[in-house]
Formats: sequence, C-alpha cells, structure tokens
Amino acid sequence: MTFALKDATAVNDVRPSSTTRTAHVTLNKVTRSFKKAGSKEMFQALGPIDLTLNKGEFFSVVGPSGCGKSTLMDVLSGLAKPSSGQVMFEGKVISGVPDGVGVVFQEDASFPWLNVRDNIAFGLRRSGVDGPEVQRRVDYALGFMGLKDFAAAYPAQLSGGMRQRVCIARTLVMQPRLILLDEPFGALDQQTRLLMGDELLRLWRETSATVLLITHALDEAAMLSDRVGVMSSRPGLFIDMVETGWERDRDSRVVSTPRFGEINARLWEKLRVETMKVMGGQH
Repeated sequence: MTFALKDATAVNDVRPSSTTRTAHVTLNKVTRSFKKAGSKEMFQALGPIDLTLNKGEFFSVVGPSGCGKSTLMDVLSGLAKPSSGQVMFEGKVISGVPDGVGVVFQEDASFPWLNVRDNIAFGLRRSGVDGPEVQRRVDYALGFMGLKDFAAAYPAQLSGGMRQRVCIARTLVMQPRLILLDEPFGALDQQTRLLMGDELLRLWRETSATVLLITHALDEAAMLSDRVGVMSSRPGLFIDMVETGWERDRDSRVVSTPRFGEINARLWEKLRVETMKVMGGQH
C-alpha cells in the first residue's frame, strides 16, 4: 500500500481528498433541544449544524463529553427528529430510519442466545430476505470479518473485539450505503483498536459506503478519516474541519508519519479548549 504524505506541509494545506464530491448527506441548520429533568425549561444540546457528507467519504466527529455527538448520530440515523432544521439522505428528508442506513453502537449489541451466524443473519431474516441470499451474504461477511471459524460460537465465547466484529458484520450484510458508528471500539485496548481500524478501512473500501464515526480517540479519527469535524462544548457546533489528505488505500501505518502527529496536534489544540470549558477550567 502507498501513502501520499506531505510531511512538510501544514495541516491547513492539504491536497483535496480523493473522495468524489457528491453530496450524500446534508444537514441544514439542524438543532436538537430537550426539557431539563423535572422542569419545563428547555436546553439546547446541538446546533445549529450545517454539514455535508460526500458520497463515499469517511468522516469522523470528535468533541468533549456532552457536546451532542450521540445526539447528532440519533438525528442522522432517523432515531430522533431535529427540533429545527432539516436532515437529508440521498436527496430525501429523513423521517424515521431510512433504507440504506446502518448503525453500530459502542455497546455490545450481539444477542447472547444466538450463535455468530444467526446473529449476523438476524436483520436479513427479519427483512424477509430469502434463505439462499441470507446464506450467501452471511458466508461472505463471516469470511470478510475473519469469523468463519467461529460461526457456531456464542457471544460469551468471544473476545470483546470479536463480538464487535459480529455487530459490524450484522450491519454489513444489510448492504447500507451510509454507515454510522458510535464509539464502536471504545471498550477495546489500543492495539486491538488499531487492528479493528484497519478492518474498518477495508470494509469502507470494499463497500464504497459513506461512513460517519463518532469517537473520543483523536488518533483513531486522525488515522481513519478523510475529514475530521471538531465539535464545541454544548450546544455542539462544528468549530473546525480537518482534511487529512490520506490516500484511500491506507492503513494503521500512517500513525508513524509526521503528518499524523500534525493532525493529532491540531485536533487536540481545538479539543483541549472545549474540554476545559466543560470542566469549568481556564484556558
């Protein structure tokens, strides 16, 4: 694999991403507000957000705790309606969970009473996909995700990383065009996260899906993404957009490059200020 790196280039000055510049998801002045517990008073958790995700782009979101990252995910997935503004996917306003969107959460969402094969097949069977097609897609996902030898195993017999592979495979077989990932590797150790990141990049290239990743790990965002959006403290707004400039055919070896350090430093510079606000500190 090759990496088009410009080690001496400032983070602000990168070549355009190889991603096709065709809008796939758009958010126009999106906000989300909630009632305070035990009160009629409202507080604004998110926005207003303006964002365009390009078709086939890998986009990551970082921000301080409580800034509205997961709220953004809920709105994008159709699990929650924006309080104002509009979210569009493939040119249509999102109302409910749209066809073609797959979501993977941080929590282990595997079904403990089903083996790996049946876990992966669950969504397909519920959708009424015929038996031979279910078998074809599941067999492919088992091989692609390195789970073929564990098809008959149950989640309790697997490591945390392998259970997360099962959850990703269950999303993959539905053939989503937009994949939303909410801290999918948050419970894993650093080495496993890097290897899972390589698998995620391989999945992204294989499917050509648009990917949005929510993460607290700046190194994860810097390694995986075409662009990284940095959110402010609540109400969450995008205060910086960082284009990484990586080639599409990349993997975890980019973490050893000077450019990776530059990207990480810029992300931390912005995030440190916002985190200090949340903690009530001075900056």
